[in-house]
Amino acid sequence: MATKYDVFEIVYKNRAPLKPIEVVKKLNKDEREYHVIHRYLRELANEKLMVKKKSGFQVEISEKSELLYNLIFYCIKNGINYNLILDKNFAQFISRSLQKEEINSKNTKLNPRTVKKYVGILDKYNMILIISEKPLRAKIFYNALLNNLLIYFGYKHSVLTESSKKYAVEIKKELEAYRRLRKKDELRYQKIVSEFEMSFIYHSLSLEGNPITLPDTIKILKDKLIPANLKTTDVDEIKNYQEALSQMLKDANERKPLSLQSVLDYHKIAMGHRLYLAGSIRTIPVHIKGNPNFKTTPPEKIKDELEKLFDKYNEFIKRKNVPLEETLKFAVYFHNEFQHIHPFEDGNSRTTRLITFHLLQSLDIPIFDIPFGLLDEYLNYTKGSKSREDARLYQNLQKIILFNLKKINKRFNE
Repeated sequence: MATKYDVFEIVYKNRAPLKPIEVVKKLNKDEREYHVIHRYLRELANEKLMVKKKSGFQVEISEKSELLYNLIFYCIKNGINYNLILDKNFAQFISRSLQKEEINSKNTKLNPRTVKKYVGILDKYNMILIISEKPLRAKIFYNALLNNLLIYFGYKHSVLTESSKKYAVEIKKELEAYRRLRKKDELRYQKIVSEFEMSFIYHSLSLEGNPITLPDTIKILKDKLIPANLKTTDVDEIKNYQEALSQMLKDANERKPLSLQSVLDYHKIAMGHRLYLAGSIRTIPVHIKGNPNFKTTPPEKIKDELEKLFDKYNEFIKRKNVPLEETLKFAVYFHNEFQHIHPFEDGNSRTTRLITFHLLQSLDIPIFDIPFGLLDEYLNYTKGSKSREDARLYQNLQKIILFNLKKINKRFNE
């Protein structure tokens, strides 16, 4: 059954006026849905999102209609069913919840079934960290999608984004369960890794501007199908990153320590679609597009800075029984230090994520993806920041790790 937002999306993309029967055909629906679709068109016209002309219905180009289409397009790109989130009551729930550090069964003030439904939607699309199901305790991730959803439905909202909340206790508990479960069933673990792999590749490369959607990424990597109208370079970028990720995971599982050469190798594989710079230290200055405040190391100092960083890395991995909090803080330092050195002409951030994941994975701390809901926060605290944000990235990393552990352990127990 078509929805009002399906109808809007079709008419918006067409640009020229469409008669109701033409909308039915473009949606590939049975003519028996004609009256429902016609009603949706009239509703959209009443909401000033469309205008009715003699030649048919056409989108009214306005700030509101542009915002709605951008919401729909963003959802499609990220594999999200926009019909689930384009709901005024859901938006109200988000508005209220984002003003709390965490939500629980008492402070939501909604029917438990409604809360379960809304939490389920957020969980389906990795926009919430469910710390406990019974009793409910959860943290909603604030991102651009939820922000624009609130704006569309007219909710003025204040958001509690800064938090000194520590999740070390929860992480330790989940780590114990994870290590026990993995020891019992390594084959199951490998299957879970492969499931996470595709979303991480999509998320990581979407941060770098790759335009291929999540559904198409899955087709390329899982089904080995290349959808039409995709650029060969963009497809190769996805395949190359999958190969680099596989090599990194293999090395981490075999407890092979990182070295400058292994980092160069990962970069060479990941950037195989740009052979002229793959695996080579840059000799020219570089800047972060759109962020002139992000300082990168001058070319003549890169090798010295890398040597210093890997000296600290080698000292760290030789230590025994390092407390979890100290391990995570070193991972944050390692991530930001490498990213600020920015040793390559291109592909620095995707390589930074690979080697940071290697560091944690080699210490039995699994992190296979940055969930969709935390991507904006992660970007803001790394290459999107005006100054170095180690403390905030530390908070972000805790949520990322706990999210990964919760998802992995849940998959083990299914």
